[in-house]
Amino acid sequence: MISSQTALILIEFQHDFTSKGGALHEGVQSCMQQTNMLANSKEALQQARQKGVHIIYSPITFSEDYREIRKPTYGVLQNVVNNKAFRQGSWGAEIVDDVKPEPNDIIIEGKRGLDAFYSTNLDFILRQLNIKHTVICGFLTNCCVESTVRTAYEKGYDVTTLNTCCATIDMTAHRTALTHDLPLFSHVVSHQEWLKTLE
Repeated sequence: MISSQTALILIEFQHDFTSKGGALHEGVQSCMQQTNMLANSKEALQQARQKGVHIIYSPITFSEDYREIRKPTYGVLQNVVNNKAFRQGSWGAEIVDDVKPEPNDIIIEGKRGLDAFYSTNLDFILRQLNIKHTVICGFLTNCCVESTVRTAYEKGYDVTTLNTCCATIDMTAHRTALTHDLPLFSHVVSHQEWLKTLE
C-alpha cells in the first residue's frame, strides 16, 4: 500500500465518546477497555504519520439546539440529543489529546449524521489528494464506522477497517460487525497488520 495514496480516517475521537465525563463515554467505555482501542489508535496514527499517510479526522458536531436533526428524531441520533452530546464549541465535541491533530492533518467539517461522506466534502478531499486506499477507525463500529466503510467501498476506494481501533456500546455488536458485516466491504485487519503493508 503506497503511503502517499493512503488516508487514515479517524471517526469521532471526541471527548463525548473517549473520555470520563463525556456524554456518551459510559456506553462505550467497556468496549474501549477490552479492545484497548485508544492506545492502539494513537500507535497507528503516530506510525502512519511517520510513513507519510494522510491523516483525516471526521468529528460530528451540532448546534446547541440540534436544529440540524429532523424532528421528531429517533434511533442513535435521539441518543445524541438526549445526552446533549457533540455540541459545537463544547469540551465534549473536542478531539481527544491522545490522537490530537497536527498542522498538516485535515479535519473534515459538516458531519451531521452517521456516514462521514454524506454531509461533508470528504470524497472531494480524498480525490484531490489522489487517495486510493481509505483506512477507517473510530466510533461506533457498527454505526458511523460501518456506514463510512460501506460508502467508501461503493465509491471505489480500497477500504480497510482497523479492528483494533474501533469501539461501540456492546462487545457482541462490535464483534458481529467486524466478523460478519465489515468484511463484505473492507479488509478487516489489526493496526499492526496494516502498518506492515505501508510502503
